[in-house]
Amino acid sequence: MTDWIKAARLRTLPLSLSGIIMGAFIAKWRLYREGGTWDWRIFALALLVTLLYQILSNYANDYGDGVKGTDAKRINEAESRAVASGKITAKQMKNAVILFSVLSFIATVGLLYVAFFPDFMKEFYTFIGLGVACILAAIGYTVGKKPYGYMGLGDLFVFVFFGLVSVCGSYFLFTKTFSWDMLLPGTAIGMMSMAVLNLNNMRDIESDRLSGKKSLALRIGFKNAMIYEMILLQLPLIFILMFLGMNGFIQAQNYYVFIVMILLLPLMKLRRKIMTVKEPKELDQYLKQVGIMTFVMAVLTAFGLNFFN
Repeated sequence: MTDWIKAARLRTLPLSLSGIIMGAFIAKWRLYREGGTWDWRIFALALLVTLLYQILSNYANDYGDGVKGTDAKRINEAESRAVASGKITAKQMKNAVILFSVLSFIATVGLLYVAFFPDFMKEFYTFIGLGVACILAAIGYTVGKKPYGYMGLGDLFVFVFFGLVSVCGSYFLFTKTFSWDMLLPGTAIGMMSMAVLNLNNMRDIESDRLSGKKSLALRIGFKNAMIYEMILLQLPLIFILMFLGMNGFIQAQNYYVFIVMILLLPLMKLRRKIMTVKEPKELDQYLKQVGIMTFVMAVLTAFGLNFFN
């Protein structure tokens, strides 16, 4: 059981939950202003679905990299990867991927039933398709003949699914509407998620070169990937600030809602530390830190909107 828990890589969960928290609590704030109701059941089920998606993704990545031999070339990480280390067989991990795919789909249907049935059947079926796409994306990063993670497309998929789909999709579950300004917090969470993936790919740049995994970091080189990382960590708070400004908080002088901006200093400090790294393996310690920073960004934005406004 311990090996399965380690393979689930629970340290990645705060990052995956960030988009749900951001979208759900922006919806709560907007519904409160408009006299609507916010359903806590949707939020609870959305968290469950996201948890299952993330575990599915981590198991699929472990399986895909393991059978392709990618993890075997990662000196700093092979011992923590279940299939590569032999702690869990490839067949067992494949069965786990199938199991969590089924569980993810069942949980998705349950969530959408609560959110849309019976008055929003068109949206119900549309989101069923979106849920299937999420499951396929979770698996397709490393599994299959042409996994998109090996083609340098991981950043794009992470931006779309961890950012736009997670934030805008969860917002829609509550409000049943799409608002263009939601693309701003969606982009913020998406860029922070890309920053985590890019750090991971920068860390593994040499082993990926040996295994033929052509991540974006490998394609553009370590130096350019570092510049890319700084941009990803610089812009998210600007997008959050733009979202708050577009919703009239600056004119209303409701400055408490800007509590999320206290992250300016820790993010600046984090960027400086990352920039000093010379050896790729030293980047591993910052993966969790960026993930936690993303989670705190979502929580502070939610807190500012719902408790100070």
